[in-house]
Amino acid sequence: MKKKLPNVLVTGGAGFLGSRIVEELLCEDTVLDVEKIIVFDIKDYAGITDPRVEFIQGDIRNYLLLEKSCQEIDIIIHCAAIIDWGTRTREEVLSINLGGTKNVIKACKQFGIKSLVFTSSLDAVFSGKALVNINEEQPYQDSFHTVYCESKVLGEKEVLRAASQSLAVCILRPSDIYGEADPYHMDPLIEMAKKGFYVRLGNGSSKCQHVYVGNMAHAHVLAAKALWSKNKKINKQIYFITDAKGTNFFKFFDQIVMGAGYKIFPKNLWLPFWLAYSLGAISEFFALLWRPIKHYNPKLSRFAVIYTCQDFTFSSKKALNDLNFKPKYNLKQSLQNTIAYYSINK
Repeated sequence: MKKKLPNVLVTGGAGFLGSRIVEELLCEDTVLDVEKIIVFDIKDYAGITDPRVEFIQGDIRNYLLLEKSCQEIDIIIHCAAIIDWGTRTREEVLSINLGGTKNVIKACKQFGIKSLVFTSSLDAVFSGKALVNINEEQPYQDSFHTVYCESKVLGEKEVLRAASQSLAVCILRPSDIYGEADPYHMDPLIEMAKKGFYVRLGNGSSKCQHVYVGNMAHAHVLAAKALWSKNKKINKQIYFITDAKGTNFFKFFDQIVMGAGYKIFPKNLWLPFWLAYSLGAISEFFALLWRPIKHYNPKLSRFAVIYTCQDFTFSSKKALNDLNFKPKYNLKQSLQNTIAYYSINK
């Protein structure tokens, strides 16, 4: 008798991480063979073409469209979210990140879907103060620096509450994701390099964690496989995911910018924390003033300054023990792939 293969729904499957999860599910050495993948996203899907992939365009807040996507689904990998650094309204962020998650849980219950992988964030435990070598026991904060942080905490709590004998859940907290087509880090840094005035924040001593997008996608597939295999050990568990030791945010990305062929000048300009924080506040203020005319995310925010100027380190030891998570792509290969994508000589 032929072994049943799962049908997988990837919400946010056209995005930076979601599209790589789809690729990891379809690659020859995938750890989880699938029958069908439904990509659900508000934007167009331009990822890998395969007869097993079906795209449904829709907003995660629209339950009728989500409902259409969930028929005959066995596993949901829920990546759909809005990442915000303080310029979108509280209602918008919560309606997508919390309301969308509630819709996914509702669909799991309605259609008897037994496995849910939820993409959370380090920001769920972000404190604004140094966090060094923490683990998954780190408690939630009583107050939040941004509504995005709050939305991820509330989303995690909803997912954990939904866990039952009929619905197994797993939560992944990625570290700072980088890689090809990175929509968050590379463009602003390359733009600074092109303009000939490259500025870093802090004093270069703070450390944070990074993870290559391919390795983060691999972690999601491992989690989906574990749930599909009825590995009870991971049910209702949260996992930090990283693939390298802590490094300074700017020093890490400098090597990609320079490797891609861009010149960094001045070579060693660092803005003190107090000055960078003040400029972030001003930048956010002007973004809010322009919001009725044109919406844009400021290139600098107070949250970004705090995040990059404080230590925030941990390990993926728990994920190694429970999910057998090891980087599929080593650091050298990951950097080479990213540099090649952004190279001015490609």
